[in-house]
Amino acid sequence: MAKRSYAWFERRRRTDALKLAQEQITKALNTTTLLYRAVKSASEGRKEEAREHIEKLMKEEEEVDNLRRSAFRELTNVAISSEFREDLMHLIKRLDVMADHVKDSARSVNVLLDASVPNEIWALNVKVAETLVESATTLRGSIERLGTDAIGAREFAKKVDEVESRIDEHYLEIKRLFIKHSRQVDSGTLLMLNSLVEYMEQAADMCADTADYILILASEG
Repeated sequence: MAKRSYAWFERRRRTDALKLAQEQITKALNTTTLLYRAVKSASEGRKEEAREHIEKLMKEEEEVDNLRRSAFRELTNVAISSEFREDLMHLIKRLDVMADHVKDSARSVNVLLDASVPNEIWALNVKVAETLVESATTLRGSIERLGTDAIGAREFAKKVDEVESRIDEHYLEIKRLFIKHSRQVDSGTLLMLNSLVEYMEQAADMCADTADYILILASEG
C-alpha cells in the first residue's frame, strides 16, 4: 500500500526509528480496510475470497507487531526529545492495540464462514466494518496534520468521535438483531457474532482514544 507523508515526522530529522514508526502507524490503520473486505466477502458468500483477505490481514498485523518492537528499540537511542519520544510511543502502542482488535475480529469472521448467519446481521456487520475504515481514515488525516496544522489535526480528531458514535448505534442494533434471530441461529454462532461486533467496537474505541490523545498533542503544539 502507498506510504503517506506525516508532517509531524517530516519536520524532524529523518531517522530509521521515525521511518519505522510511521510505517507501523500506516500499516495498523490499513488493517481496517482488509477487515472490511473480509466481512463484505463473507456477507456475500464468497468464502475463499474472505479467507484471502483474512490471511493478508494476519500477515499485516504480524508486521505491525514487528515494526512496533523495532521502532521501540530504535526510539530508545535516537536523538529526539524525551517528550516527542513518549508521545510517539503512546501513539504506536494505541494503534498496535487497535490492530490487535481488528485481528481478533478477523478470526471471528473466519469461524463464521462455515456458519448460517442471517443476511440482516451480516449486512449490519458490513456497515460496522465500513464505518471502522472511515474512523481509521479520519484518524490518519489527524495524525498527518500534527506539527503543521494544529487546527486541522483537532478537526479530524473530533470527526473520529462523530464516526465512533455511529458505530455505537450499529453495535446496539446488532444486539437487537441477536434477540430477533435467536430462535433461528444456534448459540455457538450467536457467540461468535457477538465476539465479532465486540472486537470491532473495541477497535473503534481505540481509534477514538487515539483521537483524544491527538487533541491533547495538537493543543500543546
